[in-house]
Amino acid sequence: MADSSLSKILILDFGSQYTQVIARRVRECQVYSQILPYNASAAEIRAQAPDGIILSGGPSSVYSKDAPQVDPAVFDLGLPILGICYGMQLMGHHLGGKVEHSERREYGSGQLRILVPECKLFQGIGDSIEIWNSHGDKLTKLPRGFRSVAHTDNSEYAAIEHPKKQFYGLQFHPEVVHTPRGKELIENFVYTICGCRSDWTMGSFIDQSCSEIREQVGDAHVVLGLSGGVDSSVAAALLHKAIGDQLTCVFVNNGLLRANEAETVQRVFGDHFHIKLKYVDASTRFLNKLKGVTNPERKRKIIGNEFVRVFEDATKSLTRNGKSKFKFLAQGTLYPDVIESVAIGGNPAALIKSHHNVGGLPKNMKFKLVEPLRQLFKDEVRLVGAQLGLPTEIVQRQPFPGPGLAVRILGDITRERLRILREADSIVVGEMKSSDWYYKVWQSFAVLLPVRSVGVMGDERTYENTVALRIVESQDGMTADWVRLPYEILARISSRIINEVKGVNRVCYDISSKPPATIEWE
Repeated sequence: MADSSLSKILILDFGSQYTQVIARRVRECQVYSQILPYNASAAEIRAQAPDGIILSGGPSSVYSKDAPQVDPAVFDLGLPILGICYGMQLMGHHLGGKVEHSERREYGSGQLRILVPECKLFQGIGDSIEIWNSHGDKLTKLPRGFRSVAHTDNSEYAAIEHPKKQFYGLQFHPEVVHTPRGKELIENFVYTICGCRSDWTMGSFIDQSCSEIREQVGDAHVVLGLSGGVDSSVAAALLHKAIGDQLTCVFVNNGLLRANEAETVQRVFGDHFHIKLKYVDASTRFLNKLKGVTNPERKRKIIGNEFVRVFEDATKSLTRNGKSKFKFLAQGTLYPDVIESVAIGGNPAALIKSHHNVGGLPKNMKFKLVEPLRQLFKDEVRLVGAQLGLPTEIVQRQPFPGPGLAVRILGDITRERLRILREADSIVVGEMKSSDWYYKVWQSFAVLLPVRSVGVMGDERTYENTVALRIVESQDGMTADWVRLPYEILARISSRIINEVKGVNRVCYDISSKPPATIEWE
């Protein structure tokens, strides 16, 4: 749990796709934010001692039978409240206003004209701002004590306030990048209205987390499955700072890693940080299991199940007198893994996602969980890693799928096809880094297709493999767009792959966005 002395904003989630974005925007103000389900009681909220509350947007209509509702007693807590879109409509509905279906829906960009510039929420904003709308309902009658402070062409009450109670409502979304000055509105709410302090820093998080880890673990030993990715790497560095040699990391080489990845992990964690590291080369074991398997879901299940068995064998080999010395299993679970959005008409799911869940581990592995990063978003994890001294190549590395190159090879997985993809991928990463584009994009990688085509090399006719390039920009991986990479960089990557990777004579560029496509091909 976060330090109770920290400033805190609670966000009640009504199913908005932007709820996590709201939480991140508050964190960017160096103020701790926490997401709670929409039906959290006023008593639960009071116990958290927040400085303010934000009611998120959501896809429902407040007058629908199954619309998620807030505990009315929340409005009697004496705390500042900001309602966003559905949150504003809900506040108006509960406090005596009227919400109706709008004849003209507002989706996309719009212009907000500010009527009351002295409103604390719009302090320093000016006469008008560009905003992003996404709603079909609107407030048509104000609750008692409220006034309109801004409007759009379609909505008389696009922003409202109750100055005495410090209740505020915005019909638009200040948290999204399409509202360019939205961050200033959130800052005004957090600092000016709620009186929060900027005390949520990664330095304070590290100190607090180390103390909590020591208290939880005591003198027991902890095992961590280290993948070399950002999350598990930062978790390892943080745990090692907290408990030193009580931590043992197990790194499994499944034969599906990128070029030099096994060596890099051993160098960084074994040689540099001097963390106890058990390296397991299980590449032959994994590749034998994957022989002839082309279905992507089967690949994932085989890899997941085999990892459990390899991890179990590795921990058994570290036992003393036939008894495991490990009491705790550490995981790099992040805040977005813990908090899931609300299902319409259902309850919010505060569940760990399946790819982080240890439910698949054998029942006789009776570990208690240590999840030191479960309060953090990805960008915060990177900041923690940098403060702990992890190198840029680890902290800023792009997301890499758990099943590794297996889901970037369409069709059969063989050592030869792995060689081709590994060499092609190494060129992509190298060229992206040398051109200073690697850290500007979300992901950049090669995919080996089950397609061979005719080509000409020298005077000879070839019939070789095709590699696709996938380079996308994204905020969180939920949506993505292909990157308009300069032609000269694309040309250099293509030329190098065709000339240097034996077995490839054609390179294509994937210009699909997500949705409708996915980032990975499998």
